[in-house]
Amino acid sequence: MENCSCMKRSGFLMASASLAAFAPSRASADVVPGGTHAVERRADFDEASFSAAVGKAADVRQLWESVAFHPAILNNVKNALNGLQFGFGYPAERIAMVFAGHGSSSALTYSDYVWRKYAIGRAFKLSDANGSALASNVFLQPATAPDAATDADDPLSQYQDTSIVALQRRGVVFLTCHTAVEEQARTLVTGGFASAGTSATDVAADILTHLIPGAIVVPAMVAAIAVLQARYGYSYISIAFA
Repeated sequence: MENCSCMKRSGFLMASASLAAFAPSRASADVVPGGTHAVERRADFDEASFSAAVGKAADVRQLWESVAFHPAILNNVKNALNGLQFGFGYPAERIAMVFAGHGSSSALTYSDYVWRKYAIGRAFKLSDANGSALASNVFLQPATAPDAATDADDPLSQYQDTSIVALQRRGVVFLTCHTAVEEQARTLVTGGFASAGTSATDVAADILTHLIPGAIVVPAMVAAIAVLQARYGYSYISIAFA
Protein backbone atom coordinates (compact mmCIF):
# COMPACT_ATOMS: atom_id res chain seq x y z
CA MET A 1 0.00 0.00 0.00
CA GLU A 2 1.21 3.46 -0.84
CA ASN A 3 2.40 5.48 2.15
CA CYS A 4 -0.03 8.19 3.19
CA SER A 5 -0.38 10.01 6.47
CA CYS A 6 -3.50 9.09 8.42
CA MET A 7 -6.03 11.63 9.54
CA LYS A 8 -4.88 13.21 12.79
CA ARG A 9 -6.95 12.42 15.85
CA SER A 10 -7.77 16.11 16.29
CA GLY A 11 -9.14 16.27 12.77
CA PHE A 12 -11.12 13.10 13.33
CA LEU A 13 -12.71 14.49 16.48
CA MET A 14 -13.40 17.76 14.71
CA ALA A 15 -15.32 15.86 12.03
CA SER A 16 -17.28 14.13 14.78
CA ALA A 17 -18.07 17.43 16.47
CA SER A 18 -19.33 18.83 13.19
CA LEU A 19 -22.28 16.45 13.32
CA ALA A 20 -23.90 18.62 15.95
CA ALA A 21 -23.30 21.73 13.87
CA PHE A 22 -25.00 20.16 10.86
CA ALA A 23 -28.00 18.86 12.79
CA PRO A 24 -31.20 20.63 11.75
CA SER A 25 -32.03 23.59 13.94
CA ARG A 26 -35.34 23.37 15.81
CA ALA A 27 -37.12 26.17 17.61
CA SER A 28 -38.75 23.69 19.98
CA ALA A 29 -39.50 20.02 20.47
CA ASP A 30 -42.84 20.60 18.72
CA VAL A 31 -41.18 21.55 15.43
CA VAL A 32 -41.35 18.74 12.89
CA PRO A 33 -38.36 18.72 10.48
CA GLY A 34 -39.79 19.31 7.03
CA GLY A 35 -43.21 20.19 8.39
CA THR A 36 -46.45 18.21 8.44
CA HIS A 37 -47.57 18.65 4.82
CA ALA A 38 -47.49 15.52 2.68
CA VAL A 39 -45.41 17.61 0.27
CA GLU A 40 -42.77 19.61 2.14
CA ARG A 41 -42.99 23.38 1.65
CA ARG A 42 -40.02 25.67 1.23
CA ALA A 43 -40.91 27.47 4.47
CA ASP A 44 -40.45 24.17 6.34
CA PHE A 45 -37.15 23.20 4.69
CA ASP A 46 -34.10 23.84 6.85
CA GLU A 47 -32.00 24.92 3.90
CA ALA A 48 -29.37 26.56 6.10
CA SER A 49 -28.44 23.24 7.74
CA PHE A 50 -28.54 21.47 4.39
CA SER A 51 -26.27 24.03 2.73
CA ALA A 52 -23.83 24.08 5.66
CA ALA A 53 -23.49 20.30 5.55
CA VAL A 54 -23.28 19.62 1.82
CA GLY A 55 -21.65 22.89 0.75
CA LYS A 56 -18.51 22.69 2.86
CA ALA A 57 -15.21 23.47 1.15
CA ALA A 58 -14.01 20.34 -0.63
CA ASP A 59 -11.78 19.15 -3.47
CA VAL A 60 -13.97 16.17 -4.36
CA ARG A 61 -17.70 15.62 -3.81
CA GLN A 62 -19.61 12.37 -4.12
CA LEU A 63 -23.20 11.38 -3.42
CA TRP A 64 -24.53 7.87 -2.99
CA GLU A 65 -28.14 7.12 -3.86
CA SER A 66 -29.71 4.08 -2.22
CA VAL A 67 -33.35 3.16 -2.78
CA ALA A 68 -33.64 -0.57 -2.10
CA PHE A 69 -32.50 -1.62 1.37
CA HIS A 70 -28.94 -2.87 0.87
CA PRO A 71 -26.85 -1.80 3.90
CA ALA A 72 -23.78 -3.31 2.21
CA ILE A 73 -23.58 0.00 0.34
CA LEU A 74 -22.14 1.47 3.56
CA ASN A 75 -19.05 -0.64 2.93
CA ASN A 76 -18.77 0.93 -0.53
CA VAL A 77 -18.98 4.38 1.02
CA LYS A 78 -16.17 3.41 3.40
CA ASN A 79 -14.11 2.13 0.49
CA ALA A 80 -14.62 5.38 -1.41
CA LEU A 81 -13.44 7.41 1.57
CA ASN A 82 -10.37 5.22 1.97
CA GLY A 83 -9.57 5.28 -1.74
CA LEU A 84 -9.84 9.04 -1.95
CA GLN A 85 -7.86 9.67 1.24
CA PHE A 86 -5.16 7.01 1.12
CA GLY A 87 -4.93 6.17 -2.57
CA PHE A 88 -5.56 9.50 -4.31
CA GLY A 89 -4.19 11.53 -1.40
CA TYR A 90 -7.08 13.91 -0.79
CA PRO A 91 -7.01 15.38 2.72
CA ALA A 92 -9.84 13.84 4.76
CA GLU A 93 -11.29 17.26 5.55
CA ARG A 94 -11.44 18.11 1.82
CA ILE A 95 -13.70 15.18 0.94
CA ALA A 96 -17.46 15.85 0.87
CA MET A 97 -19.68 12.78 0.81
CA VAL A 98 -23.46 12.46 1.05
CA PHE A 99 -25.60 9.37 1.57
CA ALA A 100 -28.95 9.88 -0.15
CA GLY A 101 -31.20 7.08 1.04
CA HIS A 102 -34.87 6.93 0.16
CA GLY A 103 -37.42 4.21 -0.39
CA SER A 104 -36.79 1.46 2.14
CA SER A 105 -33.24 2.77 2.66
CA SER A 106 -34.79 5.69 4.52
CA ALA A 107 -34.94 3.34 7.51
CA LEU A 108 -31.18 3.68 7.91
CA THR A 109 -31.78 7.16 9.32
CA TYR A 110 -34.56 6.07 11.70
CA SER A 111 -33.74 5.76 15.40
CA ASP A 112 -34.28 2.54 17.34
CA TYR A 113 -37.36 4.18 18.86
CA VAL A 114 -38.95 4.27 15.38
CA TRP A 115 -37.75 0.80 14.42
CA ARG A 116 -39.26 -0.74 17.52
CA LYS A 117 -42.47 1.26 17.80
CA TYR A 118 -43.50 0.62 14.20
CA ALA A 119 -41.83 -2.77 13.70
CA ILE A 120 -39.96 -1.34 10.72
CA GLY A 121 -38.23 -4.64 9.98
CA ARG A 122 -41.51 -6.55 9.71
CA ALA A 123 -43.42 -3.71 8.06
CA PHE A 124 -40.98 -3.32 5.18
CA LYS A 125 -39.55 -6.86 5.15
CA LEU A 126 -36.04 -5.79 6.18
CA SER A 127 -34.14 -8.87 7.28
CA ASP A 128 -30.77 -9.87 8.67
CA ALA A 129 -28.45 -12.45 7.09
CA ASN A 130 -30.54 -15.26 8.62
CA GLY A 131 -33.77 -13.95 7.16
CA SER A 132 -35.15 -12.70 10.48
CA ALA A 133 -36.85 -9.32 10.55
CA LEU A 134 -34.56 -6.61 11.93
CA ALA A 135 -35.78 -5.25 15.26
CA SER A 136 -33.57 -2.17 15.46
CA ASN A 137 -31.17 -0.01 13.48
CA VAL A 138 -28.20 -2.33 13.89
CA PHE A 139 -26.25 -0.31 11.32
CA LEU A 140 -26.00 2.83 13.46
CA GLN A 141 -23.59 2.34 16.34
CA PRO A 142 -19.84 2.22 15.69
CA ALA A 143 -17.68 -0.81 16.30
CA THR A 144 -14.72 1.44 17.06
CA ALA A 145 -13.98 4.39 19.32
CA PRO A 146 -13.06 7.79 17.82
CA ASP A 147 -9.43 7.15 18.75
CA ALA A 148 -9.32 3.55 17.49
CA ALA A 149 -6.34 2.22 15.55
CA THR A 150 -5.26 4.58 12.78
CA ASP A 151 -3.68 1.97 10.51
CA ALA A 152 -6.02 1.79 7.52
CA ASP A 153 -5.00 -1.85 6.97
CA ASP A 154 -6.08 -2.87 10.47
CA PRO A 155 -9.56 -4.48 10.28
CA LEU A 156 -10.26 -3.09 13.75
CA SER A 157 -9.35 0.48 12.81
CA GLN A 158 -11.72 3.39 12.44
CA TYR A 159 -11.05 3.28 8.70
CA GLN A 160 -12.65 -0.16 8.35
CA ASP A 161 -15.75 0.67 10.43
CA THR A 162 -18.83 0.74 8.19
CA SER A 163 -21.35 1.87 10.82
CA ILE A 164 -23.34 5.03 10.19
CA VAL A 165 -21.84 6.84 13.18
CA ALA A 166 -18.29 5.94 12.10
CA LEU A 167 -19.00 7.26 8.60
CA GLN A 168 -20.53 10.42 10.06
CA ARG A 169 -17.37 10.93 12.11
CA ARG A 170 -15.49 10.91 8.84
CA GLY A 171 -17.77 13.59 7.44
CA VAL A 172 -20.45 11.62 5.56
CA VAL A 173 -23.78 13.48 5.60
CA PHE A 174 -26.91 11.33 5.86
CA LEU A 175 -30.09 12.75 4.35
CA THR A 176 -33.69 11.73 5.06
CA CYS A 177 -36.36 12.01 2.38
CA HIS A 178 -39.49 13.76 3.67
CA THR A 179 -41.57 12.30 0.85
CA ALA A 180 -40.42 8.76 1.66
CA VAL A 181 -41.33 9.24 5.32
CA GLU A 182 -44.82 10.44 4.40
CA GLU A 183 -45.33 7.48 2.06
CA GLN A 184 -44.05 4.98 4.59
CA ALA A 185 -46.22 6.48 7.32
CA ARG A 186 -49.30 5.73 5.21
CA THR A 187 -48.10 2.15 4.74
CA LEU A 188 -47.54 1.73 8.48
CA VAL A 189 -51.09 2.91 9.21
CA THR A 190 -52.82 0.81 6.55
CA GLY A 191 -50.69 -2.21 7.46
CA GLY A 192 -51.69 -2.05 11.12
CA PHE A 193 -48.24 -1.18 12.43
CA ALA A 194 -49.42 2.05 14.10
CA SER A 195 -51.75 2.31 17.07
CA ALA A 196 -55.43 2.28 16.21
CA GLY A 197 -56.73 5.75 15.44
CA THR A 198 -53.28 7.17 14.68
CA SER A 199 -53.16 9.15 11.44
CA ALA A 200 -50.44 8.90 8.83
CA THR A 201 -49.65 12.56 9.53
CA ASP A 202 -49.03 11.75 13.19
CA VAL A 203 -46.84 8.77 12.33
CA ALA A 204 -44.78 10.81 9.87
CA ALA A 205 -44.28 13.56 12.47
CA ASP A 206 -43.23 10.94 15.02
CA ILE A 207 -40.64 9.50 12.65
CA LEU A 208 -39.29 12.89 11.58
CA THR A 209 -38.77 13.95 15.20
CA HIS A 210 -36.98 10.69 16.02
CA LEU A 211 -34.31 10.41 13.36
CA ILE A 212 -30.70 9.45 14.08
CA PRO A 213 -28.48 12.34 15.24
CA GLY A 214 -27.17 14.43 12.37
CA ALA A 215 -29.73 13.32 9.78
CA ILE A 216 -30.96 16.19 7.61
CA VAL A 217 -34.45 16.16 6.13
CA VAL A 218 -34.82 17.14 2.47
CA PRO A 219 -38.14 17.74 0.67
CA ALA A 220 -37.70 14.87 -1.81
CA MET A 221 -34.53 12.85 -2.33
CA VAL A 222 -34.85 12.76 -6.11
CA ALA A 223 -34.98 16.56 -6.04
CA ALA A 224 -32.12 16.85 -3.55
CA ILE A 225 -29.93 14.70 -5.80
CA ALA A 226 -30.49 17.12 -8.67
CA VAL A 227 -29.59 20.08 -6.44
CA LEU A 228 -26.48 18.33 -5.13
CA GLN A 229 -25.29 17.80 -8.69
CA ALA A 230 -26.33 21.12 -10.24
CA ARG A 231 -25.63 23.53 -7.38
CA TYR A 232 -22.89 21.83 -5.38
CA GLY A 233 -21.07 19.80 -8.04
CA TYR A 234 -21.47 16.33 -6.54
CA SER A 235 -20.70 13.31 -8.67
CA TYR A 236 -23.38 10.63 -8.56
CA ILE A 237 -23.12 6.93 -7.87
CA SER A 238 -25.71 4.24 -7.33
CA ILE A 239 -24.84 0.57 -6.87
CA ALA A 240 -27.13 -2.18 -8.09
CA PHE A 241 -27.16 -5.34 -5.98
CA ALA A 242 -28.19 -8.72 -7.26
